Amino acid sequence: MTRFFENLRAKIDNGARISDDEALGLFSSNDLLGIGELAARANRRKNGDRVYFNVNRHINYTNLCINRCTFCAFSKGVEDEGCYTLALNDILEKAAEASAAGATEIHMVGGLHPELPFDFYLEMLAAVRADNPALHIKAFTAVEIDYFASLTGQSIEQVIAELREAGLGSMPGGGAEIFASGVRQKICPEKISGERWLEVTEIVHRSGLKTNATMLFGHLEEHADRVDHLSRLRHLQDATGGFQAFIPLAFQPDNTRVPGARGVGGVDALKTLAISRIYLDNFEHIKAYWVMLGLKIAQVALAFGVNDLDGTVIEEKIGHDAGADSPQALGQKEIIALIRKAGKVPVERDTLYNELRAY
Repeated sequence: MTRFFENLRAKIDNGARISDDEALGLFSSNDLLGIGELAARANRRKNGDRVYFNVNRHINYTNLCINRCTFCAFSKGVEDEGCYTLALNDILEKAAEASAAGATEIHMVGGLHPELPFDFYLEMLAAVRADNPALHIKAFTAVEIDYFASLTGQSIEQVIAELREAGLGSMPGGGAEIFASGVRQKICPEKISGERWLEVTEIVHRSGLKTNATMLFGHLEEHADRVDHLSRLRHLQDATGGFQAFIPLAFQPDNTRVPGARGVGGVDALKTLAISRIYLDNFEHIKAYWVMLGLKIAQVALAFGVNDLDGTVIEEKIGHDAGADSPQALGQKEIIALIRKAGKVPVERDTLYNELRAY
């Protein structure tokens, strides 16, 4: 082992923080197994051999969006074939199906609809909660929250207060993409800035809601952009402690419009997950989102510092519209088997990481 890796191992063992330069050094290293060993070491200190999952369902209530981000194959305009907005009864039917199947969480995000009023979202939350009081509602990205504020002329604080009153329990952390402004202008120029995403998320945390955080990687960004993204998240987590899990999202190039985008190979995916675990010392959980990674890479990632596989998901649209070839859903038994075959202990959790049962 080189002196560089020895120093990082000592830092991990002592609970010390690695620097941005050291993170860049890991990205430039070809020692994938060495990086994985460090990440596994860091994860073991936090989570032992436990790997979390939950029984959940995604509901993407509309794909109509005023933003037309080049990386996104999900969003549609009102004249586009395949555009849709689910009726409230359809949303309630999907939520009821999830509840009957033993789900503990509904994950709801959608496009920035050009016509729906803010009251629609409040009614949606209240109706889902009234029909399924045991379901935790995880919904809306910081981008959507900012949009709701612009629709109503209210502050972010006021918007969050109304959503919480209607039934919002936490937020998923999407819309972060990549914070570096140069790259962000190329892949999602109409979306709020990285700085605004962080500002809105800080307000959400200070309101008492937990969120996740994401990073879209494998398009036009450089390693330095990834480290910059991680650095800003680590800084905000130091300030608020409001992040639960970090989720690196592997870019899906099919059906998108990003010239020169490279996509993500298995080595890059594992390296990015592992370095995220090593660098984000103040995040408890690193999630391998199997929908975008595929089942095999997600399973291998459990040896590279990952301790969460998301959940059963059911009917995910955003990643699959962009070309993800993973299944639309996983059964609880399949997830448990996936984790066990990786030599780990499957633990079902709720949205807030309360442990429900180990298998």
